[in-house]
Amino acid sequence: MAVAAIELKNITKRFGTKVVANKNVCLTAYKGEILSLLGENGSGKTTLMNMISGIYYPDEGQIFINGEEVVIRSPKDAFKYKIGMIHQHFKLIDVFSAAENIVLGLEEEGKYDIKTVTARVKAITEQYGFDLDPNKKIYEMSVSEKQTVEIIKVLYRGADILILDEPTAVLTPQETQKLFAVLRRMREDGKAIIIITHKLHEVLSLSDKVAVLRKGEYVGTVNTAETNESELTEMMVGKKIDLNINRSEPKDSVDRLEIKNLNCVSEEGIKTLDNVSFTVRSGEILGIAGIAGSGQRELLESIAGLQPIESGEIIYHNPKTGKTDELRGKSPIQIRELGVRLSFVPEDRLGMGLVGNMDIIDNMMLRSYRKGKSMFLERKKPKDLAERIIKDLEVVTPSAQTPVRKLSGGNVQKVLVGREIAAAPTVLMAAYPVRGLDINSSYAIYNLLNEQKENGVAVVFVGEDLDVLIELCDRILVISSGKVSGIVEGRGADKGEIGLMMTKVDGGAESGC
Repeated sequence: MAVAAIELKNITKRFGTKVVANKNVCLTAYKGEILSLLGENGSGKTTLMNMISGIYYPDEGQIFINGEEVVIRSPKDAFKYKIGMIHQHFKLIDVFSAAENIVLGLEEEGKYDIKTVTARVKAITEQYGFDLDPNKKIYEMSVSEKQTVEIIKVLYRGADILILDEPTAVLTPQETQKLFAVLRRMREDGKAIIIITHKLHEVLSLSDKVAVLRKGEYVGTVNTAETNESELTEMMVGKKIDLNINRSEPKDSVDRLEIKNLNCVSEEGIKTLDNVSFTVRSGEILGIAGIAGSGQRELLESIAGLQPIESGEIIYHNPKTGKTDELRGKSPIQIRELGVRLSFVPEDRLGMGLVGNMDIIDNMMLRSYRKGKSMFLERKKPKDLAERIIKDLEVVTPSAQTPVRKLSGGNVQKVLVGREIAAAPTVLMAAYPVRGLDINSSYAIYNLLNEQKENGVAVVFVGEDLDVLIELCDRILVISSGKVSGIVEGRGADKGEIGLMMTKVDGGAESGC
């Protein structure tokens, strides 16, 4: 008989008087099981897990560990009850080694001995099948290695209940399979594992049970073997959703952007883009695949005029004048004045795309305030746009006057994507536009990108989910360590082949394909 590792009874969490993040949630995770936690953006998943891990404290309800009621007021309390949370954004010190990060902040009896720590870390890696050098510095590590350090950090502290927030968001298919193999070994060892994720195919392949939240309330838990993507989506959203990306054939495609031998160097002197060449065409979606940090951000920022270029050309074929313009060396404003609309959805939404303290309407105005003809700002059009985006993309917000920083991460993303698409660009560059979005919102964005393509826009889509890239994009450019390692047709592309291309450079890139 399955034994409950952690049980939540009628957990409620409010922020202020108006926002109820969780309401009377009941949830159980069992030893030796993997439980996936699903829900739309703003449904309260992360808030609920933050209460288990001691970051928030519930206003009402009870938490039971191994059948005993406990009070968790801090992360230290959570560790006392053998709960460990691996966050999406890693909390590591770059100049320290893996072993030093793992033991950092831990109070142990006797003298601190790095050899003893290293031996224990090695024992954990061998027990669960991790691939990690305890002496390797964090700044030398790949994203998957950093994630491994975070997981071993909580195991080192004796965690029996592990919570992972979007663990595969930045992993290649091969790295994802390695992680799943490790998690299955932990399950066999009797650990209780809770995973927050939006990737339904991963939920179905990995978990034993799936719990669903909707608008902060618990909907139910189902056995994974007895459900499917459509049923889970309906539980999340409350209605049937069509999970098909209707990819149309490109029509009247012409070259819109030509990138020739592009080279960029970071402030630290590291080459971030190495001789990159390709073409973006109107009426098509060009996907860009690569491990996080392979140069995707630098590539899009250099085209948008936000990143200095060491050498190379960015040639824009202007559909209005029929002429070509060299974009290199021009500022973002100069590029816009040429009639080039490079709408850009950056990775760092609040850092680069939106102003957190401003409300949704004012964030709409950031795109148009320079066009004002008097000292007074025109607010009607931005207000209408804000309300249209809230309605069309189902942004969960009290009103258009709500400061953006008060929205959940997914709803912030909807506001940004909606604003950029509304700018009616000729080239739309979207970096991770569905990162952190639930499946319903993600498909709304995919359909918006397809509409742009059908309107003759040249769309560049940087994504993390290879299944989506293959289903959505007409061509996929694979980038590895700042170099183009190949360009493949989206239709019929092989996911395993793309995954291998993401991890090494073969040389023969089909430049300008």
